[in-house]
Amino acid sequence: MSSAISPTPPGGAGAGRARRSRRVLPGFGLTLGYTLFYLSIIVLVPLSALLFKTFTLTWDQFWVAVTAPRVLASYRLTFGASLIAALVNLVFGLLIAWVLVRYSFPGKKIVDALVDLPFALPTAVAGISLTALLAGNGWLGRYLEPMGIQLAFKPAGVVIALIFIGLPFVVRTVQPVLEDSEKELEEAATSLGATRWQTFTRVILPSVTPALMTGFAMAFARAIGEYGSVIFIAGNMPMVSEITPLIIIGKLEQYDYAGATAVAVVMLAISFVLLLVINALQAWQRKNS
Repeated sequence: MSSAISPTPPGGAGAGRARRSRRVLPGFGLTLGYTLFYLSIIVLVPLSALLFKTFTLTWDQFWVAVTAPRVLASYRLTFGASLIAALVNLVFGLLIAWVLVRYSFPGKKIVDALVDLPFALPTAVAGISLTALLAGNGWLGRYLEPMGIQLAFKPAGVVIALIFIGLPFVVRTVQPVLEDSEKELEEAATSLGATRWQTFTRVILPSVTPALMTGFAMAFARAIGEYGSVIFIAGNMPMVSEITPLIIIGKLEQYDYAGATAVAVVMLAISFVLLLVINALQAWQRKNS
């Protein structure tokens, strides 16, 4: 009774295992070491310096610095305007991504390039442009203000600026997912009698929800730290249209470094918690999809 003998590669089994273990890129240990080192230099060291500077304050001094009425008003404006802008971009970013993926029309490449304009445009230029457009003597503002609609130098102007700089994050996150989505599922739903709304809510939307949440988180995080495009159109009026990054800049100009870092730590903590919540929602969505 003959038995099949598997051929042994030249050089023995050890040589075969050595060849299989060889990789073009370095192994896990080396790459992990470089990753942790790089993240420590770029992220952990600056954040540690921020915390250590804040620790020079007593708890009472820290609490007074971060709960001053002017600072609290800036929190409400910064986080409120960022949330509204991210929600607006969530809706219209999905719409723009859908149009760019599913339709062909003249000038499509120009529209696609315009989506990336906030990435390339200096934020100060964006702020000056929006101010020239929406101010009382601007192209649109001169017609809106007589009707009682004032956008520039108000919280509404802050929201508009944050919508402008956050839109590409949602569009560019959702667009690849729509391109890779299986149209056969939509056709099957339609053939089974589903309406357009049912097809969208039960087939398309669940597949793009994780990407939407990612785009929302990126737009929200970007808006919280925005400075250049906002200071020109906000008017920077205390208790009305003053954002938290401007509060931090003002404290730095007054050499109140500990107070500036205290406010920055609060923003960092709130932003981190919100991003953790969004990531948890993404994980829950993937688990149930």
